[in-house]
Amino acid sequence: MKIFLTLTLKSLVAAAMLVSAVGVQAQTYPSRDITFIVPYGTGGSTDPISRKFSEELEKILGSTINVQNKPGGSATIGTGTVVRSEPDGYTIGLGSNSSLLYQPLINKGLPYKTPDDYQSIVKLVDLPAILVVRADAPWKNFDEFMADVKKNPGKIRASNSGNGTTDDLVLKQLNKVAGVRIAPVPFSGGGGEAMVALLGGRVEASVSRAINASSFVKAGKLRVLAVFKKGKYDAFPEATPIGDTYDATLPALYCVIAPKGLPKNVMDTLVDASLKAVRSEGFLKFAKDNGYVPEAAGPDALKAELVQQSKIFAELTAEGIK
Repeated sequence: MKIFLTLTLKSLVAAAMLVSAVGVQAQTYPSRDITFIVPYGTGGSTDPISRKFSEELEKILGSTINVQNKPGGSATIGTGTVVRSEPDGYTIGLGSNSSLLYQPLINKGLPYKTPDDYQSIVKLVDLPAILVVRADAPWKNFDEFMADVKKNPGKIRASNSGNGTTDDLVLKQLNKVAGVRIAPVPFSGGGGEAMVALLGGRVEASVSRAINASSFVKAGKLRVLAVFKKGKYDAFPEATPIGDTYDATLPALYCVIAPKGLPKNVMDTLVDASLKAVRSEGFLKFAKDNGYVPEAAGPDALKAELVQQSKIFAELTAEGIK
């Protein structure tokens, strides 16, 4: 009996020490490196903004942020890793509206279905899609391109960053509302791989982003024909705003998510630091210089926007745009 009581007492003491250690660790968050998972490959439009955010967050938290690219499954593998992680604030990641909202509609086996299944932290940016062709292409503007598309349905191919991404969906949306057939060519390696396909002549066009195309446009290798938004796009003011004629304007939304169940003090620290990071001079300048549209928003506003956009994706799916 005495042995049992001694063991029980030791167990209780050990448990108390463990709880105390966990409590101290939570109070001193962050006390070790943080992993930031990017569910896409290097390059493209997602990796640069993720690394810039992590760089600014690192300065504010005073803790190392290790960016880890985990592509695959149209961004669902990396996103799922974040959602399933221990809710301690040491694993966070990039979320996109296509991976968070569209993929659950067509893939029922994911560990997340709605914005209630993960913790929204901060909205980073919106990023409109652009339509680009090689500089030696026969089309000098969007009207010429569309005229040729109408004459040759299905023969003009446009690469994009992956099946089910906003690049892919907005092109299919254009096909539907304009009554044309531009053949989408998705690449699982993301926007960088899609751009290589265009530059190499394997496709005639690409639905891309300013961050991917700018350097090639400046070098005289690519021409921007249009932007999938209403009104002028500051990054490429010469581009035809598709949204002024067709209802095909779905932007990429990039945000930061974490697993559900973060301790309050961890959540508060992470949100405060994240908002400071996206409002920092360095982040805002990077966003403007690379065609991103900064849209800083905290957890509640971000979740509300995700819920609203989930309805748009549901409508696209119901209309057969997949």
